[in-house]
Amino acid sequence: MDISFFLEVLIGGLLAGIMYAMVALGFVLIYKASGVFNFAQGAMVFFAAITCVGISDKFGLSLWFAVPLTMGVMVVLAIGTEKLVLRPLVNQSEITLFMATIGLAFFLEGLAQMIWGPRARHLDLGIEDVPIAYLMDSFNIMVSQFDVIAAGICGVLVVVLALVFSKTKVGRALRAVADDHQAALAVGIPLQKIWVIVWTVAGFLALVAGLLWGARNGVQFALTFVALKALPVLILGGFTSVPGAIVGGLIIGASEKLAEVYVGPLVGGGIESWFPYVLAMLFLLARPEGLFGEKIIRRV
Repeated sequence: MDISFFLEVLIGGLLAGIMYAMVALGFVLIYKASGVFNFAQGAMVFFAAITCVGISDKFGLSLWFAVPLTMGVMVVLAIGTEKLVLRPLVNQSEITLFMATIGLAFFLEGLAQMIWGPRARHLDLGIEDVPIAYLMDSFNIMVSQFDVIAAGICGVLVVVLALVFSKTKVGRALRAVADDHQAALAVGIPLQKIWVIVWTVAGFLALVAGLLWGARNGVQFALTFVALKALPVLILGGFTSVPGAIVGGLIIGASEKLAEVYVGPLVGGGIESWFPYVLAMLFLLARPEGLFGEKIIRRV
């Protein structure tokens, strides 16, 4: 086996895995705050990316002026979600909240295409998608400069948010809200404010992910499906664990690339699109709560 080629595939997979981990972190934060899997996270990635590019194109603004304006839109979305979706459903069943996020997903997908149109859009972040010369010349390993920079951005965001939500007052409030909504309210934790903060952070992560994936694949409806690649990441790492999102992302990213290269030719190719879900399904049989998830004990 060619070691250089193996390392090239592995590194590419790990870099993609860091981007998956950032998307998965948005799912984790909302799950910890409301106890529901946010099916709308993929739609938020698409909505944020196409809104940013749409603002830039329509008003002739630089992309970097459009980004803060789009973040303002995502804050409004977070406030609206808390007031119109979450607040009326406090203490409702998990399936009710889950169905609400499905409705939100369809609403955002339709709203984005109604405002900005359905066509795919080009996005240039000014980062060249070329091999890093040093690695190519010294080790004969072809690693994209774009992938390294994108993974670096995602990695910094993941680490910063992990520290914020594990070491700060907001993080402690988030854990309290996740454990028991009514108890958190009883001790003076502003439930609505926590939800707005969490959904705002999830919106910010969706914007960054949408810009990075959009620059690679084009800003189009398919971004919603790229974001859902975070689902097997969550299953492996655990729905309530920030470190689990990181580890799960690395595992999924590396395994899907290695499987595509070394197993794909044996089964006709195309394995990268479904292998993570098969791996997640097998993992569910052995450890349903994930590597870092908490075991749930229900008394009946």
